[in-house]
Amino acid sequence: MKRLALASFLALATPALAAEPVTIWRSPGCGCCDAYAEYLRAEGFEVTVIDDVNFDDRSVAVGVPEQGIGCHLAMIDGYVVSGLVPAEIIERLLEERPDITGITLPGMPANAPGMAPAKTGTLRTYSFGPNGVAVYADE
Repeated sequence: MKRLALASFLALATPALAAEPVTIWRSPGCGCCDAYAEYLRAEGFEVTVIDDVNFDDRSVAVGVPEQGIGCHLAMIDGYVVSGLVPAEIIERLLEERPDITGITLPGMPANAPGMAPAKTGTLRTYSFGPNGVAVYADE
């Protein structure tokens, strides 16, 4: 009985997104993308990394604004995620399920997961989709 109670507690305590599959397309050999993939794995995501010398073209093709391209492209549960977006912002996206194509953290900010050992300071993430581009998070 105690084992059943413990198993039930652990199931409830585990994030709902624990094994959410993520596919990342990145420039071959990009070390920050490898670090970001490991960061997402540590946050409970199931990550597949695909080398793609044309990930930036793929990004624009799926709707990422050219000026908003991050260092890699990811697909997560029907959403496009471009760049080194912190896990808590991805989790919020998946919980809220807004009517957007995706989110992006443009460029390669030095304080973002994958570039730094831990996120520090504020990162501005943008949403994009049929209704345009807007600030999604300033965290």
